Amino acid sequence: MIFCFFKKILISFSNKSTFLLSTRPIISRISRNNSSSANVSENNSLIISESCVKRLKQIASDGVFLRITIDGGGCSGFQYKFDLDSELKNDDECFNRDGAKVVVDKISLDFLKGSTVEYKEELIRSAFRIVDNPQAESKCSCGSSFAAKMP
Repeated sequence: MIFCFFKKILISFSNKSTFLLSTRPIISRISRNNSSSANVSENNSLIISESCVKRLKQIASDGVFLRITIDGGGCSGFQYKFDLDSELKNDDECFNRDGAKVVVDKISLDFLKGSTVEYKEELIRSAFRIVDNPQAESKCSCGSSFAAKMP
């Protein structure tokens, strides 16, 4: 259902940035609806795995952290985005483990509550990823996008 909705929107926009700017209010609205859902943990936690800590210590210098955001797109409706950043924003929530720092904005956090962020090395790729997301109804086979649970 969500995929078909976003596919129709995507076809009507000429570029990705216009699409993402247009879907941010939709993501915000779904986020507010999900925050009252019984399936959403009241704890704003994000679990940082040992593999994530280890990799961040290797690649992030002082003051640099992993930023996770949720954007509209991907094959399941929403996609995880991982970036290294050094500037905090007003709506950021910070999570620390053993000197590694992960930052998520409040809207994206509603889609990530209770999830685990890990770093996975495979022959085909090595990347940060979200696993065990209780806010996801389903996910794509590669794990980079998901469909949000609807209230």
